[in-house]
Amino acid sequence: MIRRVTLLFLAALLPLLAGAGQAQAVGYRYWSFWEQDGTAWTYATQGPSLARPSDGDVHGFRFSVSEDSGDAAKPRGAADFDTICAGTPAKDGTKRVALVIDFGTPADAPSGENPPAGRTACAQVAEDASTAEALAAVAKPLRYDSNALLCAISGYPEKGCGEQVSAEKAPAPAKEQAEPEDSGPSVGLMAGVAVVALLGAAALWQVRRRA
Repeated sequence: MIRRVTLLFLAALLPLLAGAGQAQAVGYRYWSFWEQDGTAWTYATQGPSLARPSDGDVHGFRFSVSEDSGDAAKPRGAADFDTICAGTPAKDGTKRVALVIDFGTPADAPSGENPPAGRTACAQVAEDASTAEALAAVAKPLRYDSNALLCAISGYPEKGCGEQVSAEKAPAPAKEQAEPEDSGPSVGLMAGVAVVALLGAAALWQVRRRA
């Protein structure tokens, strides 16, 4: 009987525990790097400083909040090489790399900042240039951290670099509705107390039944 009661209440607690886990989910605010494969974007397997694009390639950057590469937001807008580099003729000793720069949405912007409008650019660089060098040729200033992580393109954002943020952007409560952090027990604590109390009652009932 006690085991049955325990299983029932643990099953009831699972939705509460799952909800708590989702509320604590986190993401990271950063510039993701993409390569165009045909007409689709694929998340780059190496950083822009290591990538060596060929003439005619299309690479993209998107600023957003995501948990990992699996849910990272892709660059938006047209990404056709012929359109982006239409005004840049081929030149011996150089290559042309089409770049799509998506500064993201206001929801993903750091506090106090607004994302610039997305844009495209055709970088004409040396044949052995990396994507990072192509980006620097058309979208300065760039900002990197001490680990060579790309932090800002064209000065955006002004601060921060890959910082951890809450994945759920729930609106902050009004000041008059705010309560101190220690104003009451949490849902998890209340549920735990309820389980202990009910298990104790079940055990007492079982003992009395056997007496």
